[in-house]
Amino acid sequence: MLFLLRASHLGPTAAVTFISFLLATSLWWEGPAFLIAFGVFLGQLLVGWSNDLNDYPDDLKHNRTSKPLVSGGVSSKQLLLAVKICAPFAIIFNLFGPLGIKGGLTYLFGVGMGVAYNFYFKSTPLSPLPYALAFAALVSSIVISTDQTPPIWLVICGALLGVAAHFANVLKDIDQDLTSNIKGLPQRLGKRASRIICASLLIGTTLILHSLVGSTPLLVIGLVAAAITSVAPDSVIFKSLIITVIIDLILLLNAVDSELGSLII
Repeated sequence: MLFLLRASHLGPTAAVTFISFLLATSLWWEGPAFLIAFGVFLGQLLVGWSNDLNDYPDDLKHNRTSKPLVSGGVSSKQLLLAVKICAPFAIIFNLFGPLGIKGGLTYLFGVGMGVAYNFYFKSTPLSPLPYALAFAALVSSIVISTDQTPPIWLVICGALLGVAAHFANVLKDIDQDLTSNIKGLPQRLGKRASRIICASLLIGTTLILHSLVGSTPLLVIGLVAAAITSVAPDSVIFKSLIITVIIDLILLLNAVDSELGSLII
């Protein structure tokens, strides 16, 4: 079980699940929020597992022993079986849980985008597109579940954070990706340009959210941390990214509270 969780890219999977729970608690109460977060978790398992299955030959080539398939902690057959078991549960749980049909379909569209990235978009100039659509779908699905229309600022911020996550995630492996002929947009642009784009996206997100929820201290911290990503060494860049994302998450949750309000059950 531990190796299956690790194969799901546990860090990002847990982060997306936790963010969805926090957003859901802003619009629902804790009971439905836990169910929504669990449905999101199931969807993220599918994205992570399909990524490791598709990347296995390349991970083996570069001896990425941190990957369970490479270390032998789990086999391709076992991981594929896990995907087949999880998929129907993810579909049913999201469609017939608190998200509802419309919200569930919206989130599952995002899951589909994540899988499409793994098997197609990853090596094309359109590699940021699935990330933008998947993150926008995630935040939109939770709003849709309350019978409200997702505001454009929320959709845009979700998309911007998604693309920033894509560029940040690729940075550490750009050189190895190029040797494997994996040429998404970040790989084609190179590390320097990717850093600047990532920083710009985070700065833009911070400014949009600050315009909705004015907080000068958070704005300053968020902008400084985002700007650092364009010049920081690899050992520092992810720390500054985490700081920026935390700031943006606080601003986003405050904006949702003030602009959309909570669903009273």
